[in-house]
Amino acid sequence: MRPQTLDEVMGQDHLVGPGRLLRRAIQADRLSSVIFHGPPGTGKTSLALVIANTTQSAFESLNAVLAGIKDIREAIDRARERRDLYGRRTILFVDEVHRWNKAQQDALLPWVENGAVILIGATTENPFFEVNRALVSRSRVFQLNPLKAEDLAETAERALRDKARGYGNWLVSFEAGALEHLVEVAAGDARSLLNALELAVETTPPRWPPEAGAEVRVSFADAEESIQRRAVLYDRDGDYHFDTISAFIKSLRGSDPDAALYWLATMVRAGEDPSYILRRMLIAASEDVGMADPYALGVVVSCAHAFERVGLPEGAFHLTHAALYLATAPKSNTALSFFDALKAKEIETGDTRVPAHLRDPARDKEGFGHGEGYLYPHAYRDHWVAQQYLPEALRGRTFYTPSAMGYEARIRDSVLEKRELFAAAVLDERSRGEILSWSPGTKTRDRWFRRLEEGRSALLRADRKAVFDAVPFARHHRILIAGADDGLLTWEALRRAPEGLVAALTFSEAARERLRHASGLFDELEKPVVRYSPCFPPDLPAPEAARTLFSTPCFDRLLSREPWRRGAATEVFRLFAAQARELLAPEGYAALLQSPPLWGARLSRIIENNAGEALRRGEEAFFADVAAERWNWDPGDLESAFIDAGFTVTTRVIDRSEERLLTDSDLARWFDSSTWGGFMAKALGAEESAAVRKQLERRIAQGPVTWTWKSLLLTASLPPP
Repeated sequence: MRPQTLDEVMGQDHLVGPGRLLRRAIQADRLSSVIFHGPPGTGKTSLALVIANTTQSAFESLNAVLAGIKDIREAIDRARERRDLYGRRTILFVDEVHRWNKAQQDALLPWVENGAVILIGATTENPFFEVNRALVSRSRVFQLNPLKAEDLAETAERALRDKARGYGNWLVSFEAGALEHLVEVAAGDARSLLNALELAVETTPPRWPPEAGAEVRVSFADAEESIQRRAVLYDRDGDYHFDTISAFIKSLRGSDPDAALYWLATMVRAGEDPSYILRRMLIAASEDVGMADPYALGVVVSCAHAFERVGLPEGAFHLTHAALYLATAPKSNTALSFFDALKAKEIETGDTRVPAHLRDPARDKEGFGHGEGYLYPHAYRDHWVAQQYLPEALRGRTFYTPSAMGYEARIRDSVLEKRELFAAAVLDERSRGEILSWSPGTKTRDRWFRRLEEGRSALLRADRKAVFDAVPFARHHRILIAGADDGLLTWEALRRAPEGLVAALTFSEAARERLRHASGLFDELEKPVVRYSPCFPPDLPAPEAARTLFSTPCFDRLLSREPWRRGAATEVFRLFAAQARELLAPEGYAALLQSPPLWGARLSRIIENNAGEALRRGEEAFFADVAAERWNWDPGDLESAFIDAGFTVTTRVIDRSEERLLTDSDLARWFDSSTWGGFMAKALGAEESAAVRKQLERRIAQGPVTWTWKSLLLTASLPPP
C-alpha cells in the first residue's frame, strides 16, 4: 500500500499539493538535490519511490545503515558512466542519511557539487544538526508532518478497499472503536498503522488467506493486541532532545507554568540529566528573567545546590521549584544589551581608548595627567554626578534600556533621567563650534530629486509591509498577486514562500515582460509564474483557468496593491470578491491596499486665497456628481462586497503623506486631458479656471508640495472547510 503516485501521498499537501514547488519539480523531472526530514511513517521513502517511478533519470538507492564508502564509490562510478557516455542523469536516494559519519558524507559531497548525482536524502533527525553542513547547503530541505487522524483513517480505508494491493477481495469490518484505536495509537505514523492493520486482519481468520468474499470481523481486543503504545519519542543525543529542551525553555520564557511542568516531566521521565536542565534554567534566569527579577538567579542557584545534595527522586521538588519560579517571574531580556555593545564597530576596530579622566592615576598621573578631572560620585548628592564614561567615539550611545517589568520598572525612571543628564553634559561639550544653521536655498534641484526619491522608496516599502503584515504566511503557500505590474509584492512573496508558488497577474503585456526579464536569474522552478490579463478592471481567473495558467486551481493567499487605479464601481467589487471566493482555498486570506479617490489628495489644499476656495468647491461638486461613479465610490462598498461573498473582513485606514515635485506637464494632464479637468472647466468657468491654474503654477514653482491622502487596507479570510 506504499503510495505509487503523488496523488496517493497522504497528509503532505504543503509539499505535493497542486502548484507546490516539489510537485512541479517532480512532474517536470527537474528535481535538484533535496533532503526529506520528518518522523517515521510520514512518507519520506515513499516520495523517493514516487520520484523513481516518474523520472527519466537513472535511480540508485542506498541505505546508510548498511552502505559504506565502497558502496558510495560504486554508485558514483555508475552515475559518472551514465553521464559521460549517455548524457543521462542519476538520482541517488540515501535512506537514513544521518547514520553516515562525516567521512562517508564527505565522500558524497564532491559528486553532488559537480552534478554527477542528484541527492535525495531521508532522515528522521534534524538535518541541520546531523547532516554535513555542506550537503545541506547544496540541497533544499522539505519537512514532512506527522499524518493527521483523518489522513490515517483514509490510508486504512484505502487498504481495506484496494483489491490489487489491499484487502478489497474480502469483507473486512471492525468492531466499534477498533479501527479508531489503531489510528489513535499509530500517532501520525502510516507505516505503524498499516503494519498493525495487516496483523489485525490476517490473524483474525483461522487461516490466511480465506476464500474470496469471506467476512473478516476484527474485534477491539484484536486491534489492541495488534498495536502497542509507542515509546516516548525522546533521544538524549538526538533531535527530540533538542526540541524538548527548546519547548521547555520557551515555555518558561512565555510564562506558562503548566507547559513548563509538562516538558520538565517529559525530560525527567526520559532520563535527561537533571544537571543539564538546571544549567539551562541558570541561563534562562539571566537571559529571560534578568533584571525584571534579580533574585531569580539566586533562586535557581540555590535549587541547583539543593539538588546536588538530595538527588532524585526527591530532587524533583527542587527542579520544580526553579521551573515554577522562572515561569511565573516577570520577564526582561535586557541582558542581551551586552551583545549590542559587543557589536559596536569601535570594539571591532580597537578604537576604545579609555578617556583620560577614567584612567588609572597610580602610575602616570604626574606625567600624563591620567585620572585628572575625574568626579568622585560619592562626593555628590545622591552619590551620583553626570560625566562622560564611554570612549570619545561612543559619546551619546546607549545599549541598555530598562523594561517596564518587575524590578526594572522601579528603576526605569531613574536610569532614563540620569541618561538625559549624561546626554545633556555630552551635548554641551560637542556643540561648541558646531554649525547648526541650514538654508533650503543652498540645495540644488538634483538634491531635491534625491530626497523625493528616497521618500517615494520609503512609501513603497511601507505599502509592502502593510500588505504582508496583514496576513500570516508559510513557506509552502500558493500566492496570487493581482495587478503585479510594478513587481513590488512579487519579490517579497518569493522570499516568504520559497517552497510554494508565486503567481503574478499583470494588466499589461509590457509589465509581464519586465517581470519575466527581472526573474531571469532565478532557477526555472523558483521563478514567479507571470501571466497577462487584458481585462480591466481586474478580473480574476476561474479555478479551471487558473489550473491552466498557474498549474493550480486554488491559492492560499491573494494580494493586491491599488488594483483599481483607474476607478471602479460597486458591481466591479462584487465580481472581484466572488471570483476571489472561488479561487481561494479554505482558510485562505486576501489582502488589498486601495486608495479610494474620495480619500485622495486635493489640489485645493496646496493653494490659498479665493482660487483655493473656488477649486475646493469644484472638487466637492466633482465627487458628488453621479456621472463620476468611477471616482466617488464609497469605501464601504468594497468591504460589503467581500462580506456578501462569505468572507470575514477587517479594515484599517492608513494616513499617507508624501512630498511631490509637480510640473507644468502634470497640470496640463489634469486640466486639459482628464475627466476631472473637463468637469472643472464647466464648474468654474473659463476665467476662474484660468485663475486657479495660474495660482497652481506659482505654487509648484516654489518647490515640492505635501501630498496627503488615506488608504484602505482590507483583510478578508475564509472559514475552515
